[in-house]
Amino acid sequence: MNHRPTTAAAAAAALVALLALPITLQAYEADWKRGRIYYRSVCTSCHVTLPVGSIAPSTRLKAGWTAYLAADKHAKGKDTVSQYWSKAYRTSIKAGNKAAEKFIDVPDQELQEDLRAFLMKGAKDGDAPASCN
Repeated sequence: MNHRPTTAAAAAAALVALLALPITLQAYEADWKRGRIYYRSVCTSCHVTLPVGSIAPSTRLKAGWTAYLAADKHAKGKDTVSQYWSKAYRTSIKAGNKAAEKFIDVPDQELQEDLRAFLMKGAKDGDAPASCN
């Protein structure tokens, strides 16, 4: 008895796998409005309590924000910026921050894209330079 899969069985398995792909490979369309809410409610709310103060998106050009996000360094390299949109961070502050609580189940990658979209839109050379308020 031959236990090797037939060509037809292999083709059927490949078809099933292809049908499942659109669900997992759909491109995420960033939501700059959600990024704005998170930035203003989480990033700004923390920064205003620090000596550095709030940092408006319009203080940098798009290239500056892109480089900042790519470098993934926060507080002059003392920690990473990516940790601040992570679910672990949102969980740690959700009791005192409504935006962190509201977006607790948003995948980290989506929230990162949302923040990036807001920073690009609100950058000094963006479509709508934005303040922290």
